[in-house]
Amino acid sequence: MGLFQKPPQTQEELEANRPLDVAPDAVLEMDEEEWYAKVYRGEDAPQLTVRAVLLGSGLGFFLALTNVYIGLKTGWHLGVAITACILAYAISNALVRARMARTPLTILETNCLQSTASAAGYSTGGTMVSAIPALLMLSVTAANPGGEHLPWPVLAAWTLFLAGLGCVIAIPMKRSMINRERLKFPSGTAAAVTLQSLYSRGSSAGRKAKALLWSALLGAVVPILIDLKFRTKEVVDGATGAVKKIPDTLLQGTSRIFDWLPARGVNPETGAAYKPSDWLIQMDHNPVMIAAGMIVGLRTAFYMVIGSLALLYVLGPAGHESSWLSTATGEPTLAVTHPSSAYKEVGIWFGVPLMVSYALLSFATQWRTIARAFSGLKGGGAGESERVRRTEVPTSWFLWGTALCGIGVITIAHTQFEVPWFFGALAVLLTFFLALVACRVTGESDITPTGPLGKLMQLTYGVLIPQSTTANLMTAGITAGAAGASADLLTDLKSGYLLGANPRRQFVAQFLGIFTGTAATVLCFYLLVPDASALIGANGQAPDFPAPAAQAWKAVAEVFKLGFANMHPMFRDAIVWGAGLGAVLLLLERGLPKFKRHVPSATGIGLGMVLPFQYPLSMLLGAVIGFVWTRRHNKSAEEYLIPVASGVIAGVSIMGVIVACLNTFVFK
Repeated sequence: MGLFQKPPQTQEELEANRPLDVAPDAVLEMDEEEWYAKVYRGEDAPQLTVRAVLLGSGLGFFLALTNVYIGLKTGWHLGVAITACILAYAISNALVRARMARTPLTILETNCLQSTASAAGYSTGGTMVSAIPALLMLSVTAANPGGEHLPWPVLAAWTLFLAGLGCVIAIPMKRSMINRERLKFPSGTAAAVTLQSLYSRGSSAGRKAKALLWSALLGAVVPILIDLKFRTKEVVDGATGAVKKIPDTLLQGTSRIFDWLPARGVNPETGAAYKPSDWLIQMDHNPVMIAAGMIVGLRTAFYMVIGSLALLYVLGPAGHESSWLSTATGEPTLAVTHPSSAYKEVGIWFGVPLMVSYALLSFATQWRTIARAFSGLKGGGAGESERVRRTEVPTSWFLWGTALCGIGVITIAHTQFEVPWFFGALAVLLTFFLALVACRVTGESDITPTGPLGKLMQLTYGVLIPQSTTANLMTAGITAGAAGASADLLTDLKSGYLLGANPRRQFVAQFLGIFTGTAATVLCFYLLVPDASALIGANGQAPDFPAPAAQAWKAVAEVFKLGFANMHPMFRDAIVWGAGLGAVLLLLERGLPKFKRHVPSATGIGLGMVLPFQYPLSMLLGAVIGFVWTRRHNKSAEEYLIPVASGVIAGVSIMGVIVACLNTFVFK
């Protein structure tokens, strides 16, 4: 079987590759034999074409920028497959109308394209919003307040090997979970339904694409106004009285519209009462978090604001008044040194344990799913028919790919991150089994538990190598990065399975996407985060990217390094109470399933504790907009809400990266 195929050249060839009359929902009920008889389009149906891979790589490059941007803002990754499908369909037909292409993409070409774009936009970005920024923040010292970046070749190789490892270790799971057990993989099923709908009702796709593009254009204006530092302003240095010029933007990124509200605490130096803006209670002018809130939903966003207010009016002021004689310096230290740092000084010690305990206990309660993951990995091999051997991804690809990518990961972990060889090999071995569980959970629930799995690895290596925060972070990064890529591959293969695609060709398309994704995510990270101040803030200002996922990873690593005895007593209490609240909320959800939606969101409260107030507030505004829109105009919301929100995120993110380039290389 050749690798790349030729696209349809004539109308007759195009008609022969139209979508099947069998709906994806019907394919979900078919066994493997019935699938081969009624759904599989054969080896010769055009799907892995050069144009599909090139367009998928291009879209994936820009979608990767959006996921790094939003991941550093919120800690979440957003699926890009459906967005890629809509854009690809619209672009393909536009090229035909402009006579730049003879025929539009077939449905299977578009399916391969979304696999390439998904690998580029999703599979490679996980480590860039968790372990890597956490490592940068841990490198901050008094002598080097900006921290120290990893050399770009190291970061690129690490990202590429992790994504590659995730792809290949999913190979033996595919036939078991998709063909035999027919796990739903909801996002993959949704992508297949979307593609079937696009090719059946093209006008709907055109409207969605226009909504996405117009909202992206509007979103792209914002970074130009609030981030582009193309002019300077004069300020007077309070210490010396000298006048100096500093970079300035057209509009400020935030406004202090809440300073009429009361705030707690007194400035010990001046005796003046603090204002809400001192605690970062302010309005963000960037709409990207509003768009994210439209997707996340009302329950989580509401409790994010509740968690943030609890921090700023209860925990934060208490920490600002709580002094402790540090055993490290012998000097009194405050739990919260300044109101603007409350979220990263005391908030993380309550919010992170809350989220970690909830996630780990939730994961543990899925023991039946975990057991099925291991019991289901069987069969195949010598008894396979020639048809299956020609269709499925060969086992040899799994063996060679795991060996090559595994050796790459182990080598970098040893030479760059202080992980002994045998511990690196153990991490890769454990990653296979944990990725197996991650894929099973994703197939059943559409939630990939990379956070809990990463924390399990942090706990494991916190015991094995307790004094090395670098080893703790990067071994967990192996599991989280590879498991996320594995689940993404199977999600995309599920979409192809429902449409009758050849899984071997789709795997190649997915694997090729990780190269583009690696280039995009590494470049984007260096541009958005020139130094650690972008993650931790400076001069009492909120950071551009609070990176809540990285803050959580950093907090866990520090606990093992410092030990509980060397922590501020308030931090120790916060850990206990936060972990306890997470457990209580989980027990309430499990014990009262009918009232689950009325139980406070553990994720929401925890995130609210580790983010500056402006971000939860913006997300709540977006969630309210989405809620009202859905209630009043449900039909238009179903069609346009996700494209509009995704468009704003894409426009702000892509232009944000461009503005970062201009600020770095032109207006520096």
